[in-house]
Formats: sequence, C-alpha cells, structure tokens
Amino acid sequence: MSVQTVGIDNYTCPVRIQEKNGGCQQTVATVNLLVSMPGNRLESSVSIMTSLLARIPPDLHIDLFSSLLTGIRDQLQAGEVRLTMSFPYFVAKKAPVSGTSSLMEYQCTFTASSETEGEPLLTVHVPLTTLCPCSKEISTVGAHNQRAEVTLTIRPLALIWLEDLISLVESCGSSQVYALLKRPDEKYVTEAAYAQPMFVEDVARKVAQKAFSHADIAWFSVGVESFESIHKHSAYAFVDSRDLEMNRPT
Repeated sequence: MSVQTVGIDNYTCPVRIQEKNGGCQQTVATVNLLVSMPGNRLESSVSIMTSLLARIPPDLHIDLFSSLLTGIRDQLQAGEVRLTMSFPYFVAKKAPVSGTSSLMEYQCTFTASSETEGEPLLTVHVPLTTLCPCSKEISTVGAHNQRAEVTLTIRPLALIWLEDLISLVESCGSSQVYALLKRPDEKYVTEAAYAQPMFVEDVARKVAQKAFSHADIAWFSVGVESFESIHKHSAYAFVDSRDLEMNRPT
C-alpha cells in the first residue's frame, strides 16, 4: 500500500504577531503540516519536517510561509506542502459605557500552500450576541438571546490587519461580546441587542456584504453558529463568495 501524504500535527512554537498599533504580540501557535510525498521518500521525511519547523523565526509574516513551504518541498523533493498555523490573538476592548478595558481573545489561523501564490488564507473566529426577531415579536416582555460565533476566512490581496477583520465581524451582530462589563455596560449591551434583533442568517449576510465590498479581499467564506439558549441544537448559516459571484447581476 502506498502512502501519499505525511505530516506533523499539533506542533507548537512561540511566535510574534505584528499589531496594527505598531507593537508585537507574543503568542503560541499550533502548526499542522502536510506534505504530498513520493512513495520512496517517506521514512526520513517527518524528522526533516520537524527540524525545519524548529527553525521557524518568531516574527510571523508572509515571506515566512513562502520560504518555509518551498524549502520543505525542495528538501524533500515533494509535491504540495500545506501548512496551517493557529494562535490566540488578544485585543484590548473598552466597555461601551464605563470604559473599563479588558483583553478579548480571538482564535486566528493562517493557511498556506506551496502551490498558491500571494497572501495565505486568514481565518478569524469572533463571538457575537444575537437576539431572536421572532421571540421579540411574539413576546410581551423580553426576547431570548445567545452567543454566536462567526468564522470568517478570507484570501487577501494585500495586508489586512487582524484588528480590522475582527472589527468588521463585530459590527454585524445584535451586540458585541466583551471580557469584562460593569452594570451600566450590561444594561447598554442588553438594550442594544434588543434594539437590533438578528437571525443567524442575517449575521451571515451582513458579514458577507461587508467582506464582498472590501477592496482587498479576493475570496471569502463566512459561517455563523448560534448557540441557542432555548433549544438543544445550534442554528447555522454559511456563505461562500464564489456563490455570490455566480449570482451577481450582469
């Protein structure tokens, strides 16, 4: 039996991510690496991959992916090399009324291939609050709300800051989510959500519209999962920009 693909899963290493404000954020990345290999080269390939990954420089940038992937491909005489690098990224957010500052964590991922030119794919996972329009319409008092998570993946044409991509998503829910809120902030976000009820598909559409109109995004997909507070199941919606292109009026 011939094995076509080998790789390394859950390799961790420290990295520094450049911040929009000019600083650098130290975090820990989890790396998955897959290599399409000729059948006679499998025995030594994993040890070579481990050695190459151990030399990843701490400062993460686009040239790193290109040089690392082509280096692994050339040294192993391999076909395609695919790499994903996931890491927690923290953004300081101020509560809307009290101004209390706290750090919000967002899971982010870079995905790159030795066979694809340009910027790697960038994924952000962003929590939001959604409030059910039906519940608001039929209820005399209140409406059920829940936390939702938006997964936005883009193929950028130029540098897009993580902070800007996160802000794009956060503007598309019933309300934002914060790590720390005082009571006046809780009142504000609760009433803000009530004033802007949204189904899960409404959030997906709104994110898609903003991503579709962004000049530096070549392709995107957006998935939204709403962890329903009065149902055992979740609600889900998904949009791929290729479908939007197919349905664009001519």
